[in-house]
Amino acid sequence: MGTLYLVATPIGNLEDMSPRAVRTLREARLIAAEDTRVTRRLLNHFDLHTPITSYFEFNKLIKLDFILEALTRGDVALTSDAGTPAINDPGYELVRAALEAGHTICPIPGPSAPLAALTASGLPTDSFLYLGYLPRKSSTRQSFLQQAVDLPYTLILLESPHRLLPALKDMQAHLGDRQIAVAREITKIHEQIWRGTISNAVIYFTHHEPRGEFTLVVAGRAISNHPEWTEERVVMAVKIGLRFDESASALAKRVAQESGWDRKEIYRRISSLQENP
Repeated sequence: MGTLYLVATPIGNLEDMSPRAVRTLREARLIAAEDTRVTRRLLNHFDLHTPITSYFEFNKLIKLDFILEALTRGDVALTSDAGTPAINDPGYELVRAALEAGHTICPIPGPSAPLAALTASGLPTDSFLYLGYLPRKSSTRQSFLQQAVDLPYTLILLESPHRLLPALKDMQAHLGDRQIAVAREITKIHEQIWRGTISNAVIYFTHHEPRGEFTLVVAGRAISNHPEWTEERVVMAVKIGLRFDESASALAKRVAQESGWDRKEIYRRISSLQENP
């Protein structure tokens, strides 16, 4: 019985391809690729000659039997266009079918745009929720965001360049003016991670045309029903807020609500840090 390997591939920088991923693609009997053209370029770069078959959104169910039959004769590697297979890419149905047929599933970890953006965002990473692409239609997108408004988790979403501004405006209207990190072209030459409030992101991308694919990392809803924070935690929250260019009044109000501290005392801390950064 063959093993189905889920092989993460670079999202831009070929140096992110791990030796284990290269070896797995070399030794597999077959590679099931979301885009055979993209995967062939990758194989050519690493001088690999493994047979390839297509496995993408519109043929993924048709190809199940073919790939399962290949697994009876040896190992199969699944790749997406870039990043980790089955994360917003085809793969779930194949994994389920392979498991039901008794095959082993082996992940070969590597690049992932959502996780890369999260770790570099400056927002909490201990509890987060990945929501994939926002709906295209504005009314559906607004309903989608409304369902997430009360969630305390850091939110990770994907968006295309031509829908970025409408999405940011809907986020401000339905989630409030939260902190956000807008990441694009991660690991590529023009990598950028913009950090600030959603309202400032609207202003920035109104004057700077969005280019590339975007990953949005948004602060979760603040929870106020917790014990009063320590001074160290308050100072850290203030410093992060200032780093994200929050206004002093908005920052004082937010941190006071979250921490249980007096708003005037928070404001004094902000003023002190602004004078002596």
